[in-house]
Amino acid sequence: MPQDKSASKISRGILTTDWQKRACLLVLLLMLLVSFIYSISFGAVSLDKREIFYIILEKIAGLSPDTAITETTREIVLNIRLPRVFLAALVGASLSVAGATFQGLFRNPLADPYIIGVSSGAALGATFAIVSGLSMGFAGFGAVPILAFAGGLATIMLVYQLSRQGDFVPVMTLLLAGIAVSAFLTALVSLFIYFAGERLHQVVFWIMGGLGGARWSYVRVMIPYVLAGYGVIYFFARELNALLLGEDTAQYLGIDAEKLKKIFLAAASLLVSAAVSTTGIIGFIGLVVPHMVRLVAGPDHRFLLPASALSGAVLLIGADTLARTVIAPTELPVGIITALLGAPFFLYLLRRRKK
Repeated sequence: MPQDKSASKISRGILTTDWQKRACLLVLLLMLLVSFIYSISFGAVSLDKREIFYIILEKIAGLSPDTAITETTREIVLNIRLPRVFLAALVGASLSVAGATFQGLFRNPLADPYIIGVSSGAALGATFAIVSGLSMGFAGFGAVPILAFAGGLATIMLVYQLSRQGDFVPVMTLLLAGIAVSAFLTALVSLFIYFAGERLHQVVFWIMGGLGGARWSYVRVMIPYVLAGYGVIYFFARELNALLLGEDTAQYLGIDAEKLKKIFLAAASLLVSAAVSTTGIIGFIGLVVPHMVRLVAGPDHRFLLPASALSGAVLLIGADTLARTVIAPTELPVGIITALLGAPFFLYLLRRRKK
């Protein structure tokens, strides 16, 4: 009996009341603001936090502080670090919300945003663009992010069609189809890497994931995708809670499970494709963050989704700050940092489930 009570307590989470959960969201929001300032101040060139505040205030409100600030400092803050931090927050939030969605949809806390092959499709598109040397562009994006985004969305459409049985899409079949397609696309990526030649370093660096190429154009284009994907998923948060009870139970409650699966797959894949197209493959954020939030606050997606978005943003900002400062002035791909942090946690989850 004690073991059952403990398991039940973990499933409900530590925070049990609405005011506790709202307080947690407020704390996460404050952590996000603090991480913004600290991330901008750290780097190969350290910046004064007061100057950062004055520069942002000057840009937003048009106020000119008495403190003398050089143009170099303004350039570093406004055009190098600020877009990078914003992009890290958007990507971290996108992957975390997608992870929470897939874990709820598949009813598996070990599900990952890349589990149905979105990352492999995006990697194939990006690798093809790099190896072939395409120079196309659209809305400030080059060939690599454009083809990565297209590859991710095309993959989820293919996986969905392969697993479809009439108007019904079994979750397990969808999962297996995603694994098979992902393996095939990964083999094609390896083939392109073999013929990459002098572009091998660029391909490998993109696959490892990084925010070194962050620009305001990436941030502006990502914002609509993040708002649309998150908005749709959160709008159906109650229905996602019902799916946790099983598709038969959801149908009994009057919920169209098949229609909702399409909506959740499309919205979550949109978030993942947008994130991967701008930063490459950054693993473990969408696995670790939703699971940690669920342990604290339980499985209610009305809280889990916003808390995961804020936590993912904070975590990726912190990981990127570490990636560009640990061996400054050289920077590590942030995907290495998230893997070093996430892999031990994943092994812990496996061991815990085994017990």
